[in-house]
Amino acid sequence: MQGRFKKIVAGVLGLLILAVIGVRVIAPLMLESSLNRQIFFPDQKVADATRMLHTDMLIMDWHTDTLLWNRNLLDQAERGHADVPRLQSAGFDLMMFTTVTKSPRGQNIGKNTGDSDNITPLVMVQGWPMRTWNSLLERALYQAEKLDHAVMDSGGSLAWVRNKSELTSHLEARQNSAAPHSVGALLGSEGAHPLEGKLENIDLMFEAGYRMMGITHFFDNELAGSLHGVSKAGLTDFGRAAIARFDELEMIIDLAHVSEAAAYEILALSSRAPVVSHTGLKGHCDTARNFSDDLMKAIAAKGGLIAVGFWQEAICTPTPTGIAAAIDYGIKLVGEDHIVIGSDWDGSTESITAPDFPLITQALQKLGYSEASIRKVMGQNSVQFLQRWLPNG
Repeated sequence: MQGRFKKIVAGVLGLLILAVIGVRVIAPLMLESSLNRQIFFPDQKVADATRMLHTDMLIMDWHTDTLLWNRNLLDQAERGHADVPRLQSAGFDLMMFTTVTKSPRGQNIGKNTGDSDNITPLVMVQGWPMRTWNSLLERALYQAEKLDHAVMDSGGSLAWVRNKSELTSHLEARQNSAAPHSVGALLGSEGAHPLEGKLENIDLMFEAGYRMMGITHFFDNELAGSLHGVSKAGLTDFGRAAIARFDELEMIIDLAHVSEAAAYEILALSSRAPVVSHTGLKGHCDTARNFSDDLMKAIAAKGGLIAVGFWQEAICTPTPTGIAAAIDYGIKLVGEDHIVIGSDWDGSTESITAPDFPLITQALQKLGYSEASIRKVMGQNSVQFLQRWLPNG
């Protein structure tokens, strides 16, 4: 009887262990694979001349959410869209790693409330520290730690870019090395709800490495209404105080997802040029995800950058040709000095992956764009913006 009981206990423990493995390992893998879907273009080949151009020109992406997932940035993965090996193979020099800390259930581009959250169960099932389970700030700080550890463990393939000095060093190392490009890592927050209503948390995030701050994500928060929220309101008093502090710290303001009313207020209030880190253009793709063309013109007039995304709700046709068409529309609307790239890779989107990125360049070439113009969009505009607006440090 005792031996039978031990077998039953051992069997139950074995099932529990398998359940834990399923929840902690298999479930996150399956979830990411279903949310960060890949689109491949095996019939489209990159011309040798285009690939040579990619090995020479500066390339920056303003928005990827890879830090949300339990993948090592330094290892090439078969799922998702981006990691350092894939970015290096596609010629990327700079990447804005953005952090997601909250998203509502039933997330949509029309109207969401902030009374539910999909990220809480995700961080728990991925085994993040308990301090992140109930704190949006801690989720932001933990993702900053993940990036910092990746930089330290990278052997030089990933490098922090937190100020003008680090940017200069990164660009000089790129020119002086025949090895594969190191990827310069910047850090941004998708929305400012990790502040949890406290101005002092801006300084904590700055100290952790954050240099770009979004205002809202898919729901209204303490700072402003969201483009996809309920109120569509402008800035709150707290939001105005936060904008002033961002300016004091020389942090880049990301207008993606904020209500148009708040965006216009920020343009008037801030002394600095903003970025829309991942977007489409409404005149090209008429969805609730995109700002009006008039607002995009106002952003460009302020000296800002508009980063074209890769997914359907932003550009309507998520192919290299479709991405190039969105870039083309943006250039014709606001000029080639204000259009850049903001993929939204690993942001629960379906899109091309980094190895197919040169196909966008090839599509722009087919539209008749010169090498000089393509270089601007792919990276020169971004580098010039960072050289002006990053902290001096």
